[in-house]
Amino acid sequence: MKVIIDAVSAVCKELYDVQVDVVLTRPDEQFGDYATNVALQLSKQLGKNPREIAEAIAVKTRENLGGVVANVTVAGPGFINITLTDKILLSGVRGDISQLGTYKKVLLEYSCPNAFKELHTGHLYQTIVGDSIGRILEATGSTVFRANFGGDVGLHVAKCLYGIVRQIGEDVSRLANVPESGRPEWVSAAYVLGAKAYEEDETAKAKMTEINSQIYGFHANNDHESALAQIYWQCRDWSYDYFKTFYDSIKVEAFDKYYPESTTIEPGMELVKQHTGSVFKESDGAVVYEGEDAGLHTRVFITSKGLPTYETKDLGVINNETKDFSYDKRIIITGNDQSEYMKVVFAALNALNPDLAAKQTHFTNGTVRFGSGQKMSSRLGNVTRAVDVIQTVTETVATENPASSDHYSTALAAIKYSFLKHRLGGDIAFDIKESVSLEGNSGPYLQYAHARARSILAKADVSTVELSELEPGERTLVRKLTEYNDVVGRAASEFMPHHICSFLYELAQTFNRFYEQNRVIGDPRQAERLTLVAMYTDILKNGLGLLGLHAPEHM
Repeated sequence: MKVIIDAVSAVCKELYDVQVDVVLTRPDEQFGDYATNVALQLSKQLGKNPREIAEAIAVKTRENLGGVVANVTVAGPGFINITLTDKILLSGVRGDISQLGTYKKVLLEYSCPNAFKELHTGHLYQTIVGDSIGRILEATGSTVFRANFGGDVGLHVAKCLYGIVRQIGEDVSRLANVPESGRPEWVSAAYVLGAKAYEEDETAKAKMTEINSQIYGFHANNDHESALAQIYWQCRDWSYDYFKTFYDSIKVEAFDKYYPESTTIEPGMELVKQHTGSVFKESDGAVVYEGEDAGLHTRVFITSKGLPTYETKDLGVINNETKDFSYDKRIIITGNDQSEYMKVVFAALNALNPDLAAKQTHFTNGTVRFGSGQKMSSRLGNVTRAVDVIQTVTETVATENPASSDHYSTALAAIKYSFLKHRLGGDIAFDIKESVSLEGNSGPYLQYAHARARSILAKADVSTVELSELEPGERTLVRKLTEYNDVVGRAASEFMPHHICSFLYELAQTFNRFYEQNRVIGDPRQAERLTLVAMYTDILKNGLGLLGLHAPEHM
């Protein structure tokens, strides 16, 4: 593409003494491999007929790109269509993607579960999306730092500790009776118990408010000895062990660092207090950021009781991440209900440090909805747990695709692809049977497509040959393969994995048509076509890897 863009730009400069940005698109195959409307752009500047300009550019481009282009034609009012030679088209299959990245170092913050709670579907969704974005950025040349930020202090912890104490008192030794495999569920049940009491019992609510203050004291005073503190620290460790085990089980890249909220309080509070009177204002004993001048709303950063809010902790984690990792871009993924909230945090950050604020990008993920489409809340325990989703899909794979050699791996592919094929930001209607289908736009379908192509290669010795000329059906497949680099580059620049999903599905369909219409084994062009099959499996496997999906040799 760069060769063609540079050549057409040079022709425009030579013929009309005008510097113009040439944009190439991919038209339907019948029109060529690339197209540009540069003549229409020039006609406005030069006051000339765009068709005449296009004809002149086409003639000169043919002369200057002999051996690169097979034909340059003009269509309609002045669209220039360019067809490459087969040799040049083949050279564009699976080029180097390691230089496509925009940023050298990227800090990715995602997943962000709270200690003392189980991971739910939203965490599963966000973890999968964040993992894929990280893989894409690394493949395109960026160094990626993966950060995880979650609450280990706050009212949700107080509710959980209240529920625990209701069950075992403040005797930490009784935690030994909780089986290791059941710890997440046990802690979650304690939270549900506390959350319910908080809503229904004023005395319990007051007790939890007191416990909340005690929890901050555990950190401020480095208290590991008092009875409740011992329960707190042990159950917090249980949560972190559970997180790591879960991430390993869904085969995502490990996080470089987990930031508990407790470690962000001090730096966040220091920033707010240092700039109270300038960036922040005192209001009724609290410290707030007034966002109205920026079209936002006022938010509290320090409460009237002197406690930090989530806003202050977010400033604290940005401070900590910036110290730990030198980055050009920071991407944070949260639920879409945090959109307005993060605007205020970034507005405050911009007032504190405009250069650092300019490096921030916030993406929101939508909600995964099942069956009735109702969003579930974790407040009273009716949450859709991540482990339940995985178990249900795995069971469905066993029922729908009993021949699958690895039900769990297939289930992970089904879930990951179902999440990733949608543009980040919108809600997802998750249909379990559709997600495991071997016939539709699904992860298992693409896994099967890879396994099927590998089985073709297994039928004969594949001695890769150098291709220079292509038959029509072969050319259609190669033309599609050459889109891979463009798609990966776009996914990296927009931080959107769904572009790769769409391409891989289209590629698999293109290959199916090729295989149906072009005999491979036993054909006089067997060696050439096996080479094409190998190219296809290579790109399909690479693309699946960027999505975090396993590419099996057989299903």
